[in-house]
Amino acid sequence: MNNEFSYTVEQFADLQILRYKVPGFEELTLQQKELIYYLTEAALQGRDILFDQNGKYNLAIRKLLETVYTNYKGDKNNADFVALTTYLKRVWFSSGIHHHYGMDKFVPGFSEEFLREEIRKADQSELPLLEGQTTEQFCDLIFPVIFDPTVMPKRVNQADGEDLVKTSACNYYDGVTQTEAEEFYLAMKDTTNATPVSYGLNSRLVKEGSKIYEQVWRADGLYGPTIKKIISWLQKAETVAENNSQKAVISKLIEFYQTGDLKTFDDYSILWVKDLDSRIDFVNGFIESYGDPLGMKASWESLVNFKDLEATRRTELISNNAQWFEDHSPADKQFKKEEVKGVSAKVITAAILAGDLYPATAIGINLPNSNWIRSVHGSKSVTIGNITDAYNKAAHGNGFNEEFVYSDTEKELLEKYGDLTGNLHTDLHECLGHGSGKLLPGVDPDALRAYGSTIEETRADLFGLYYVADPKLVELGLTPNMDAYKSEYYSYLMNGLMTQLVRIEPGNNIEESHMRNRQLIARWVYEKGAADKVVELVKKNNKTYVVINDYQKLRTLFGDLLRIIQKIKSTGDFEAARDIVEQYAVKVDPALHNEVLERYKKLNLSPYKGFVNPVYEAVTNADGKITDVKVTYTEGYTEQMLRYSKEY
Repeated sequence: MNNEFSYTVEQFADLQILRYKVPGFEELTLQQKELIYYLTEAALQGRDILFDQNGKYNLAIRKLLETVYTNYKGDKNNADFVALTTYLKRVWFSSGIHHHYGMDKFVPGFSEEFLREEIRKADQSELPLLEGQTTEQFCDLIFPVIFDPTVMPKRVNQADGEDLVKTSACNYYDGVTQTEAEEFYLAMKDTTNATPVSYGLNSRLVKEGSKIYEQVWRADGLYGPTIKKIISWLQKAETVAENNSQKAVISKLIEFYQTGDLKTFDDYSILWVKDLDSRIDFVNGFIESYGDPLGMKASWESLVNFKDLEATRRTELISNNAQWFEDHSPADKQFKKEEVKGVSAKVITAAILAGDLYPATAIGINLPNSNWIRSVHGSKSVTIGNITDAYNKAAHGNGFNEEFVYSDTEKELLEKYGDLTGNLHTDLHECLGHGSGKLLPGVDPDALRAYGSTIEETRADLFGLYYVADPKLVELGLTPNMDAYKSEYYSYLMNGLMTQLVRIEPGNNIEESHMRNRQLIARWVYEKGAADKVVELVKKNNKTYVVINDYQKLRTLFGDLLRIIQKIKSTGDFEAARDIVEQYAVKVDPALHNEVLERYKKLNLSPYKGFVNPVYEAVTNADGKITDVKVTYTEGYTEQMLRYSKEY
C-alpha cells in the first residue's frame, strides 16, 4: 500500500481534495477498532446539522442539486451541467452555499433557465418540496437564494457598525436583531458566578411576535431525530469503552444530548479533560463558535482519533513544562496563571473527520473552550499528525516556495526546518497558547463579542511564535539549534503579509478569524519594526518579497504584542480589541493583493484543501458479532458525498 498511496484526489474551483492515511489502525485491538467504528458512525450522523446551521435553505438546495446531478440525461460536457457539478462540489465542501473560509455566497456558473428546466424533468418525489408546494413555488423560494447576489450574501458578517445578526445568513437566529440577542444573553448572566455555563451554545434564538426564546438542540428538541441517531451509536460505543473513565465521558455526553442542559455539558467537558489514559479519543458535539457572528453559538463537529505514541513524546515535553512557559511569558504578572493546571498534549492520528471538521479540518485543537474549566481543570491539546503529514506530502515540490520565498537562504531554512517548526508552532499554540493567561475576576468571557475569536487566535499564535525561538526548546531537544525557529518566523510573516491573500477575492476585506489574526500580527510587527527595518517588503525582478533583517528584534516585537493582546483579553477591553483588529487585521492592500493573485494563478494550485475520509467496514460473524474492522482508502469525493447524503 505504501508505494501506491495517492494523497491527491481531485481539484476544482479554489479547492484541492486530498486523502489521509490512518497509520497504526491495524495494530489496535479488536475492542479499540470496534470503539472507533461506533464513534465514527456517531460522527457521520451529524452531517446535516451543520448544513442547516450554516443556512436555512442549505439542505433543500443540496438535495435539489443532487437530484438534478444524479438524474441528468443530457450531454455531460454541456457548460451549464459542468458548472452545476462544480457548484454542487463546492456546496458539499462548505456544508452550504457560502464559502467555508471567505464566507461569501458562491456565484453559480449555470443559468436559472437550465436549472428550472432540469427541475421540471426531475421525479417530483425526489425533490425537497414542502407539503402542497408546487415546483414553481419551490423555484420562486429557492432561486433568489441561489442566484440573487443581494439575498443572504454572507454567511458570517463581521463588518463593524452593521447589525451582524441581521446581515449574516447563518441559521443561529430567527427574527431577532443583534441588540436583542445581546440583551437576551446579558440578562441571563450572573457576573458573580465563577463557573458560568456557555450561554446560548446549543440553541437557535427565535423571536415570535414579541416573545424571544431558545430552541434547544437536544433529543426531543431541534435536530432531535439526528441527535437520537448520534445517541444510539454512542450507546454502542459505551459498551466497548477502554476503561471506566472513558465510559463515564460517553455516558455524560449522551445525557447532555438528551437534556440539552449546559451544566451537564460542562460536567462532560471536565470528565473528558481528565480522561488521559484512553488511547482512543473523540470530539462530538456543539463546540466552536466561529460560525456565529456573536461568537456564542457552536457549530456541530466530530473527530475520532487515537494517540500517536511516538510523536506524543514531543508534546508531552512541552506540556510538562507548561508552568515554566507561563512564568516566563512577556505578559504582565497580573494576567498570568499562578498555577497552570492539567495541560495535557498529544499528537493524534485522525480516524474520521466530520461536521465542521470535514472536508476542511484544523491541524490542531485545544478544548474545552470554557475559560473557567481551563483554569480549574486544564485542557487537552492535540496536533493531528497524519493530517499534517498528508498536507506536507501533497505540497512537496509544488513550486510555491520557488515563487514566493526571497532567496536560497530562506528556502534552505524552510526545506531543513519548516515541517519541524511548523508542527512545534501548532503544538505551542494549541497546548500552551490557548491555555495560558487568565481573565480578571468579574470579566465576562464574551466581553470582546465579535472580536473575541480573532483576539484569542492572535494570543495563541503569539505565544507560539514567542516561544518557538526560545533557547528552552533547544535545551529540551525540541529544536536542533538556534537557527531552526527562523523558518517559522519567515513562513509566518510571508503568509500574514502576503500569501494568505490568495484566499481573498479582489476587493474584499478579511473576514475569517484565523486570517485576521495572522495579518494583525504580521502588519503590527512590520509597522512597529519599520524604523529599524526589522521586516521589509522588497522588490526583486518586479516581484514583492518578505525579508526579515533582524530575527531577534522580531521576537521582541512578538513579545510586545503578546503583552498588549493578553491585557485586552484579561480585562475584556472591547474598544481596544476593536481598534487593533480594525486597524491591522481587516483591510487589504489592493496592489499587493493583485500581484499575489497573479503570481499564484500561474502555479495552478488551490489555496484551500480538504479531505475524503477513509471507509470503515465492520466484519461480522454468523451471530452478527464484529470480528474485525477493515479500513479502505479508495472512495472518491463525489462518491463519498453522495453516499453520505443517502446514508446520513
